[in-house]
Amino acid sequence: MRTPLAEITPPTREAPTFPRLLSGLSSPDNSFGLHDHLEQWGALPLRRARATLLDELDSAGLRGHGGARFPVGTKWRAVSEGRARRAVVVANGAEGEPASLKDAFLLTKFPHLVLDGASLGAAVLNANRIVVYVPDRLTDVIGRAIHARRRADLDPVEIEVVGAPEAFLSGQESAVVRALNNGPALPTFVGIQSIRTRGVGGRPTLVQNVESLAQVAMISRFGGQWFRSVGTDDSPGTMLLTITGRWTEPQVVEAPHGVAFRDLLQLTAQDADRYWGILLGGYGGGWVSMTDILECRLTEEAARQLGSSLGAGVVAVLPRTCCPLAETARVVRYMERQGAGQCGPCVHGLADLAAHMEALAFDPAALRGHLPPIEELCGLIEGRGACRHPDGVTRFVRSALVVFHNEALQHVRRGPCGAVNGPALLPCPAHQGRPR
Repeated sequence: MRTPLAEITPPTREAPTFPRLLSGLSSPDNSFGLHDHLEQWGALPLRRARATLLDELDSAGLRGHGGARFPVGTKWRAVSEGRARRAVVVANGAEGEPASLKDAFLLTKFPHLVLDGASLGAAVLNANRIVVYVPDRLTDVIGRAIHARRRADLDPVEIEVVGAPEAFLSGQESAVVRALNNGPALPTFVGIQSIRTRGVGGRPTLVQNVESLAQVAMISRFGGQWFRSVGTDDSPGTMLLTITGRWTEPQVVEAPHGVAFRDLLQLTAQDADRYWGILLGGYGGGWVSMTDILECRLTEEAARQLGSSLGAGVVAVLPRTCCPLAETARVVRYMERQGAGQCGPCVHGLADLAAHMEALAFDPAALRGHLPPIEELCGLIEGRGACRHPDGVTRFVRSALVVFHNEALQHVRRGPCGAVNGPALLPCPAHQGRPR
């Protein structure tokens, strides 16, 4: 009887210290097909994973890399404990955050690490369905990778690929489940726990970001303590980042947690004078001043102390050739248009907030010398939404009011700055609509 390829124990391979997920990528134009993937990492240790992977995930301290930073081991155990019916595993690569490129980069360059992680999830959770949920532009790439694995008899559970709408909220966990249940890709009012026990088709469901699954694939091979050998005690391992504004083109990099931002971005104090500040985490994250970022390290704890989050791994460095208030206003209007439209804070609150920010950035004369009541409006929105979308927008706005306070006063007193109509740094795709 032929032994399935997935159960063949590969020769011992050297565990990479750094980089890890992006190990072996000699050029941005390269990608790892199945043969390259197996040559580098060997076959997937599914049999061992069924017995030990949950403990290894706990030992690793891996947190989700889709934005919520929830402990992966805890999440998998919650799904495994709700198995009245066979589970469903969803690899979430929707990446609705416009400033993030990391998930698409990983899916394009290293699709088999992601698919390994999904297969591991199915093996550990006794799932009989795996769905890879990605934007339509990536379904062909993933489809070809799945076909290659099928020919090699690599996965014990059939993997399917489903296209995701290109919208900000399409990757939110409950929106993913709703879409796979033939509804709109919008958040629901139910809590996360119910998804883990009653998600796709009413079955226990694991929805895990694709970067997190790729990290799981590495941990399955080299163990939790190997994963912790870089990073910090509270933020172990590495993460993928999309860095925009520092160099000519956006770059996806892998960085160990705990690295100093000044080293990550190759910044000196003199360099920092050329920038207004840095957006951490994406459009649900927050602005950080250059003074603070030069003293900050890449950990979730440090980011939260500055009123932000690592979120989806966005690091956007805003040059002084851009107007920070115009950048903020454009993003707030984009986020208002991307709302689910299911509650008052989303429908009315974000529209008012966008109007106030646009007045401050583009038409401060209408304010007659006074800052608009943006702080008060944020207070009326926060904590009242049907999902966390409005809260993310208010955090983004509050951080802008702190970091760009002097610029806001200058707009009110002297009118818009010269950069207000200049080229924008942060993408706000006009074609993206609210998924229905």
